[in-house]
Amino acid sequence: MLTRLGISFLCLLASCQSYADETSPLKTNSVHTTANDEVVIRVGGFYSNSNSSMDVTNPVLGEDFKIDFEKDLKLEESQFLPFFELFYHFNERHSLYIDWKQLHRNAEVQQITKPFQVNFEDKIYDVKAGAKLKTTLNMDIARLGYGYNFYQGNNYNLGLSVGLHTMFIKTGFEGDIGACIEEQLVLNCNQQPLDKAVDESVTAPLPDIGLYGDYEFSPGFRFTAHAQYFYIKLDDLKGRLIDIRAGVEAEITDNWHMTAAFNFYEVDVDYSQKSNNADIHVADYNLYYSFIGPMLSVSYRF
Repeated sequence: MLTRLGISFLCLLASCQSYADETSPLKTNSVHTTANDEVVIRVGGFYSNSNSSMDVTNPVLGEDFKIDFEKDLKLEESQFLPFFELFYHFNERHSLYIDWKQLHRNAEVQQITKPFQVNFEDKIYDVKAGAKLKTTLNMDIARLGYGYNFYQGNNYNLGLSVGLHTMFIKTGFEGDIGACIEEQLVLNCNQQPLDKAVDESVTAPLPDIGLYGDYEFSPGFRFTAHAQYFYIKLDDLKGRLIDIRAGVEAEITDNWHMTAAFNFYEVDVDYSQKSNNADIHVADYNLYYSFIGPMLSVSYRF
């Protein structure tokens, strides 16, 4: 899917560029850029259809399986979520940006149908069949970066971005949860239930690279698109993020703009768990989150 979307994105930008070249001889100034510095604040939300899962271990069968947050733990598949973006444009071709996305969900299940064990922060927790369980899955992603418009025309821009991402991930279980301990090479989970088991992780700032562009196809209306990617591998953590967005921005006034876009977003994070006892195994922690859906935002320029 990534390859097809990326090729379509580049072909669309190329066709826009070709049309602009044929209709205008100007190559030095873009309608979207200005010699003056400009700050753009954009706030909005997206309506996502989510798919998320985690690798866990069945304590009865001793086998690993994938637990689905939506089907097994009843997290909502569709939800409206906010985002925030701040851009600083300067010297016509340059820009700095920072953005933040919040992906927060929780749900409660009265009776778990499949027992499972999970490893949170080097501790093993046990959830038995029939247990009452409240699940929290929160992910915040902050991004800081720099963009350069390497190709400009009378009504189009094409640029390259480089930046840093930091992910804040919280996975929590509340309810009938037991704590397990190792005793004489045996995993003993006959402990009293705990109130809460929480795993909170923060990734170090990790690099990403992207391509972006915009094309004014009618006065006051611009097609905008970007594609960003990063891959991380740090100690026992590895994962990737894919972000592809395309939409139309409309000028309401000189300062106020509105954008409607469609976004594909995917985060895949794996934790390699290390155990002092090779005979006891709990599945590596895997978090997969993706959504594809519409986005709506309002921006102000000053």
